[in-house]
Amino acid sequence: MRLTEISYGSAKPIEGYGPGFFRIDGQILRGPCLITPWDAGPWGGLSDTAVPSSLSGRIDVLFVGMGAEIAHVPMEFRAALEAVGIGVEVMSSPAACRTYNVLLSEGRRIAVALLPVS
Repeated sequence: MRLTEISYGSAKPIEGYGPGFFRIDGQILRGPCLITPWDAGPWGGLSDTAVPSSLSGRIDVLFVGMGAEIAHVPMEFRAALEAVGIGVEVMSSPAACRTYNVLLSEGRRIAVALLPVS
């Protein structure tokens, strides 16, 4: 078997998560957060429809981690993203973290909005 080290370049992978927090690039973020290849910080949650304007033209897909379980995102949130050409993929936060890191290592134009796992 051949093992290959993953390289993220200057992008910020998700290093870990736990009850109420995410660790990105050595920094602990508490509560909901938005992680892009170029930045990581707090996020206003599902009512934050300003997210599309900051990501428009920079990403193709936003993964939305809904916490421990999968749930539907509000239609207003999805519509705001799709109106600016951003696809929405909803999953649990652990699955969103893993998917984000894999696609980030491939150089894809993605971001992830995460609700914490309780």
